[in-house]
Amino acid sequence: MTKAAGIVVVSFFVSGVCATPFAIAAPAKQNKMADCNAQAHDKGLEEGKSDERKAFMNECLSAKPLNAGGTQQNKMKTCNKEAGEKSLKGDERKQFMRTCLSS
Repeated sequence: MTKAAGIVVVSFFVSGVCATPFAIAAPAKQNKMADCNAQAHDKGLEEGKSDERKAFMNECLSAKPLNAGGTQQNKMKTCNKEAGEKSLKGDERKQFMRTCLSS
């Protein structure tokens, strides 16, 4: 039985079931690179030609991303606070929160 269990565990690693989080991380890095390239282009920094661009790209790529939903959490706190200050309840509060969070 232990040999069979070992084979099952190894097959998970080989089949990629456990490797899925690593596969998901690659597109995130590619997206960040694309975003930084777009920002550099918007600032008029030519690709590979200036130290200013290299410094910008280094800073942009090394910036720590917000935790998932970080900005959404901040938005939620702000909208909740505003709704509380306005003493909104029920459907009125739901509508306010929907509008506030979408803006």
